[in-house]
Amino acid sequence: MKMKTALTIAGSDCSGGAGIQADLKTMTMHGVYAMSVITALTAQNTTGVSGNQEPTPDFLQKQLDSVFEDIFPDAVKIGMVASSELICVIADRLKHYKAKNVVVDPVMVATSGSSLMRDSAVQTLITKLLPLATLVTPNIPEAQVLSGKMIKTKEDMLFGAKFIGDTYGCAVLLKGGHRTSDADDLLYANGQMVWFKGRRIHNPNTHGTGCTLSSAIASNLAKGCTLEASVQRAKDYVAGALEAMLDLGQGSGPMNHAFNLTGVFSR
Repeated sequence: MKMKTALTIAGSDCSGGAGIQADLKTMTMHGVYAMSVITALTAQNTTGVSGNQEPTPDFLQKQLDSVFEDIFPDAVKIGMVASSELICVIADRLKHYKAKNVVVDPVMVATSGSSLMRDSAVQTLITKLLPLATLVTPNIPEAQVLSGKMIKTKEDMLFGAKFIGDTYGCAVLLKGGHRTSDADDLLYANGQMVWFKGRRIHNPNTHGTGCTLSSAIASNLAKGCTLEASVQRAKDYVAGALEAMLDLGQGSGPMNHAFNLTGVFSR
């Protein structure tokens, strides 16, 4: 049986907890062959981002072409893309190759609070990438930007998810982790709303949770799971990684992506 493949298009996190590094770990743990196209080199750790260097649009296109022309991905996850020029290149190449199972994680702010997207790029993301997405996975602050509405209650989440999905023609997983009462997420797809119950895990080390969730969803879509099953499996994986209680770094540390890794090579 041919191994399924997944591509992450995102920024590099040299401390390994988020971005490309989290995506590759997550995809590998889900049994798919993981590939990466880097949209930015960041100097960051658990306490914040101290530097950011982007590739040229031409070099980004070369990375994308190299992947799609050789090992066509069964799913694509898109994370941090800070500039309009790079977003336009990604959208152009996704359309050119008719990419499938595209999961867009609209990374605007890091867990540490550092801004990761220029204001001018947000509109480009909305107009160029969201219409190509199978699923977009905003948290509440990101959904407020995408919908232009304040989101404080579950009723607000219902309105926000429907607005984003109907406006841009994609399914929406609105993540409720920024609500203090619960960690329930809302999936809006094909006109239907589905709540995914979450439980609060008292672990302050949440660096890279959004990257990990979106990569897990993409991995499951690559394997042929339904969208609803992909979301549930991804939430279960993130919960397990948080419950492992890895404690590294001086800020909001990373999760243990390899919490369920067994076998002779892991010992």
